[in-house]
Amino acid sequence: MYGLGANAFDLSAVSRIFEVKNRPHFDPLIVHMPSASHLTDVAVDVNPIVNQLADHFWPGPLTLVVPRKDHIPDLVTSGLPTVAIRVPDHSLALSLLNRLDFPLACPSANPFGYVSPTTAQHVADQLGDHISYILDGGPCHIGIESTIVGIENGYPVIYRPGGVTKEQIEDIVGPVNTLTSKVKPVAPGMLKHHYAPNKSIIIGNIADLLDQHGPNQVGILSYSTHFDQVSNKRQIQLSANGSLIEAAQNLFASLRKLDGMNISHIFAELVPERGLGVAINNRLRRAASK
Repeated sequence: MYGLGANAFDLSAVSRIFEVKNRPHFDPLIVHMPSASHLTDVAVDVNPIVNQLADHFWPGPLTLVVPRKDHIPDLVTSGLPTVAIRVPDHSLALSLLNRLDFPLACPSANPFGYVSPTTAQHVADQLGDHISYILDGGPCHIGIESTIVGIENGYPVIYRPGGVTKEQIEDIVGPVNTLTSKVKPVAPGMLKHHYAPNKSIIIGNIADLLDQHGPNQVGILSYSTHFDQVSNKRQIQLSANGSLIEAAQNLFASLRKLDGMNISHIFAELVPERGLGVAINNRLRRAASK
């Protein structure tokens, strides 16, 4: 995702993130660093499992939740004793981080709860009047947020599925549990309603939904199927050839495109629940939740 960055050690700068995004203070941020060697700048008592995952997946779309050092502002962590950290795998982001003597707290660069931005234009359209500049790194090549993993009772737990699959993680550290909600989120992306366009989303069998409600003034977001009864202008296939990688790349941009159409609501279907499909379905369910 495109991220809205601020000095993670500067309370005033971090406060601007929450102001610009209209983000609730109970939702923690992810701290971005240039390399795993900086992990101890913000973390204490790092579990060996964390080091294993960092060694294997960083730079990359994996966020690790670890016990934090005291100099991390409470606003970054929502007052929690842990901090979420990541090393991004993008040349422009790494170039920026390597030029700084502090890490960056970076949530997605969009109004809170709305569809995540995957191009610089998405950021400009919604936050352009509120930020100083945008570093344009081109379209995001994964298209969904990072996987977030923490350690509970000595075992790894996935708090948010994302760009690294559960299977990839288990290949490195063995069995992993999944926890997708808590009363108070311990990581971003755990709220029930999130990643949502303004148009309402109805998830189900699209053919059945069209039979029940008719094709007028609805948008279609399918995995790979085309529906003849709906105008081509009002339907998007995430991947015509059934690629979950392509579907993930296209998900948020497709939701934004449909949201800008003159339609009443969006009919969507889940993708196969495997690999990146787990993360795609997670985003769709949260976007459709009331």
